[in-house]
Amino acid sequence: MEFKGPNAPGDDDWPVEASLEELAQLARTAGIEVVGQIEQRLERPNPATFIGSGKVEELIEQVAEAAADVVIFDDELSPRHQRELEKALGERVKVIDRTALILDIFAQHAQTREGALQVELAQYEYRLPRLTGAWTHLARQAGGRAGGATGGVGLRGPGEMQLEIDRRLIGQRITRLKEELEKVRAHRSRYRAHRRKEGVPVVSIVGYTNAGKSTLLNALSGADVLVEDKLFATLDPTTRRVTLTGGRVVLFTDTVGFIQKLPTHLIAAFRATLEETAEADVLLHVLDVTHPQALRQAQAVLETLEEIGAAGKPMVTALNKVDRLPDLRLPAPLTAELPNCVPISARTGYGLDRLLQAVQDVLDAELVPVQVTIPFSRGDLVQSIHEQGMIESEKHTARGTRITARVPRSLAGLLETVLRDGRE
Repeated sequence: MEFKGPNAPGDDDWPVEASLEELAQLARTAGIEVVGQIEQRLERPNPATFIGSGKVEELIEQVAEAAADVVIFDDELSPRHQRELEKALGERVKVIDRTALILDIFAQHAQTREGALQVELAQYEYRLPRLTGAWTHLARQAGGRAGGATGGVGLRGPGEMQLEIDRRLIGQRITRLKEELEKVRAHRSRYRAHRRKEGVPVVSIVGYTNAGKSTLLNALSGADVLVEDKLFATLDPTTRRVTLTGGRVVLFTDTVGFIQKLPTHLIAAFRATLEETAEADVLLHVLDVTHPQALRQAQAVLETLEEIGAAGKPMVTALNKVDRLPDLRLPAPLTAELPNCVPISARTGYGLDRLLQAVQDVLDAELVPVQVTIPFSRGDLVQSIHEQGMIESEKHTARGTRITARVPRSLAGLLETVLRDGRE
């Protein structure tokens, strides 16, 4: 669906054909065979059926001709839209929207308990306002009156009572899921605090789904993260240690891929995971330069980063899959619009040394100067400065090791705290 005109909702500038192709790829990822597509341009959604009445008739004919049993809309449908469309298409045909499709893919790919909890929460919050349609069988059991028609006392009760029971049970389940995820969030917060105490910089790998983030992490660290040519092939975050060209040890974290029209339910449910990105020292934005909508994909990523509070962080842009470009020629708009661009191929290894150097340069720019005398008993602090900072001078004195260096802010804070406590 593409909306045009002064009353059109939103400002989505993706070509409708490109968005539908992405929807088809999502469907195939979910195991659904795509047999056809239909599109329409309107100023605003039809209040009853989302698409126009004439297009509904065309859809009914196309579904019957293809013997399709699922119809997927590229935009989020309201409960009424879904209910009216299923009524028009018949009970055999299931109507879902882009959000429900992405939630289903996430449910298939969640491997850890945390991922499963996050997806379940998002699914329940999406389904809760759509429960009315799920209980139409109770309306039939009540003689056609449970849906609210007039006709006598007692005929509405069973359907409404079951619906309210179901809403209450789902509400209770949502509360429990949020409590469990809050524990996960607290655990992650403690882990980050411990990590900051160690002073190890964190680089968060972000990017549009299927841009090659997992392939890049594997190439940089020797990890064995699942790699498939599918959208959202990996869901649960993976962290690996990587040694930069200067010898500094850094943690690289691969997070869930972003996508245009990313459901708000998912952003809320994955808050604990996405906080890893918001707390990172550097963002490594991986972009598939061969994709026709590469710049729009990059903009979708940047918009999502802003939504989760990670905008404005130091960033390096890895222009991935250049091995598929003729003569390694990069599209000019990408290098003009995006910061610190480095052409790479995560598959072949091309450009990875330059990428690590670019990450190190960004980290170096964030270093702060320190001049400290470290007791000989705290050799671990000296080692941390060597691993994470840049030594300008080092001298052994009667009181300890005198070091002048530039170190990450987190390590500078740790040094100040430890040495201050040691003097007290």
